[in-house]
Amino acid sequence: MENPVPETPQEGGSRLNTWVALSVAILSTVMGVSKVKDDNIVQAMQQAQADKNDHWAFYQARNLREEVAHAQVVQLQLQIADKPPAQRAPYEAALAEYQKIEADQAKKKEELRQQAAQDQKNYDALNFRDDQFDLADAGIAIAIAALAVASVTQTWWLFWLALVPGVFGTIMGIAGLAGWRLHPDWLTTLLS
Repeated sequence: MENPVPETPQEGGSRLNTWVALSVAILSTVMGVSKVKDDNIVQAMQQAQADKNDHWAFYQARNLREEVAHAQVVQLQLQIADKPPAQRAPYEAALAEYQKIEADQAKKKEELRQQAAQDQKNYDALNFRDDQFDLADAGIAIAIAALAVASVTQTWWLFWLALVPGVFGTIMGIAGLAGWRLHPDWLTTLLS
């Protein structure tokens, strides 16, 4: 029976470098795919924020229109009180028109408030996923840096240690892509 030939330091380093290269390739691929999706989510977040701002601006415009119509309603009610019954018809017609405008603006204002609230919910949901991709980028970047040091120092324990943030980043990237509800709030709060 033959004894296996012990590995030379160069062979061990070559094997470590192979594993480092393979790990970097896999992690970089996950990071690249996550980055594309993250950029799309950021664009959607910007659109949701713009929509929310637009809806709140329109809400304020509707609020002003409602207030102007309400002031006109009050003014016409006061004017009608001073008129004899024979002269009230045109004032009552104008009063009915302004009451209709006031009610219409109140209804449209509420619709805009609901749209702005939905825009905020959309933004928050997108931000949840954006956090996942940010954590994926951070974990994978730390792993790649540690893998580089492991390769330079030819240290296997550092290689294995580098895989911890790499696996974490990969899981967070997959969670973001798959829409999983995985979100370490304590970590995102710490980093934000």
